[in-house]
Amino acid sequence: MIGVDEAGRGSWAGPLLAAAVRLRSDWVGRGLGDSKLLSPSSRERLAELLAAGEDYALGEASVEEINMRGLSWAQRAAMKRAVERLQPAAGEEIIVDGSINYLAGFYPGSRAVVKADRKHQAVMAASILAKVNRDRQMAGFGRRWPQYGFEFHKGYGTKAHRESLAAHGPCGLHRRGYRPIRELLTKSEPGLQA
Repeated sequence: MIGVDEAGRGSWAGPLLAAAVRLRSDWVGRGLGDSKLLSPSSRERLAELLAAGEDYALGEASVEEINMRGLSWAQRAAMKRAVERLQPAAGEEIIVDGSINYLAGFYPGSRAVVKADRKHQAVMAASILAKVNRDRQMAGFGRRWPQYGFEFHKGYGTKAHRESLAAHGPCGLHRRGYRPIRELLTKSEPGLQA
């Protein structure tokens, strides 16, 4: 069975990252859980263990793809890319976290399960690997664009992020279709950061 989840869907900036995981071992009692409910240090520790001992793959949808094609398309693409890299067996069960099966047209053995990241170990693992890897990417973007503090808020709509957007305008990492970014763009087109 393959578990699939994403990180970055609600973010105002940065890529959307999906992970697909096929567990080879049982993780009961080893701290696995929904990435949103774990501390950053627990997520990092578990991500290292998972990456070292389990089959997984990542798929990404870039900011450019999100801006051009929309978030639903981007989530479908990122999840499909992750699953393709994991090379599922014909008919292998694939569980996607959420209410929409973004893989339905590609994998007949796939299904969506609401809160799967709290019910299925492989999806919990995918949740952790997607979040940790995306958080690392955003920390890297924080070095490129230090005025935004991406390493702290990971591109989400926090007070600090709103304040940095008000002061500097959006940069190339921001999702231009999102209302807060669109509103800033209509107010001050000259303030764009490359």
